[in-house]
Amino acid sequence: MDAISIRGAKVHNLKNIDVNLPRNKLVVITGLSGSGKSSLAFDTIYAEGQRRYVESLSAYARQFLSLMEKPDVDHIEGLSPAISIEQKATSHNPRSTVGTITEIYDYLRLLF
Repeated sequence: MDAISIRGAKVHNLKNIDVNLPRNKLVVITGLSGSGKSSLAFDTIYAEGQRRYVESLSAYARQFLSLMEKPDVDHIEGLSPAISIEQKATSHNPRSTVGTITEIYDYLRLLF
């Protein structure tokens, strides 16, 4: 599987779109304001990846996590578990990096 395939996405501003995104690549979603970029990235791809991951955990572990709603899509294929980075004010430490400021460094250490 070399792509994430989304068919019939109808979340918020998305009007029944079909899209294929390459896997193992940096993908940038661009467009006009209100065109559904965040709906595609967070409310569709991230929500479904997180939901599938949480469903794979034991019932005991799931009780401590909130289950996200299933996005309104016909079909999603090739999706991996998903993480999301919280945006916050930057640190004034000169040794800070994008990885340490966003805390993605901790997640990447867990994965790799």
